[in-house]
Amino acid sequence: MSTQQTPSTPSPSTAERPTRITVLAGVNALEGVALAVGGIYLLIVGLLGKLESTQQAETVGITLVALGAIPLVAARGLLLLRSWSRGPALITQIMALPVAWTLLRSQGALIPTGIVLAVVAVTGLVLVLNPATTQDLGIRRGPRTTPDA
Repeated sequence: MSTQQTPSTPSPSTAERPTRITVLAGVNALEGVALAVGGIYLLIVGLLGKLESTQQAETVGITLVALGAIPLVAARGLLLLRSWSRGPALITQIMALPVAWTLLRSQGALIPTGIVLAVVAVTGLVLVLNPATTQDLGIRRGPRTTPDA
């Protein structure tokens, strides 16, 4: 029996995930679930015929469910520390800003919804554009050098 122990180096999947990555994944998951729930609601209301334009409700519902998949996939990639997940996460936050602006310019209960969406989107942008996030995801900055043949 050997007295030497193998060094315990944590693998990337078991390494501790930075808090900012976890929060960013949570922000993306929240946005994805909100889109999917809104889309499912429109699908159900459209199928029950409770709106003037059921075809439009069903089309928008399907679109929202499909769009909800993007931030959900990004959230999963972020939790697994995959470098590709930064792109969909960034796009999700950028697309949320005009929606928040539109909600802020409306009336009634949509204004607080716009405020919440704006805060979530700006938080997501700050987290995804943080240089430490780029480093944690293993994304190299600057020109890549290739060895000469």
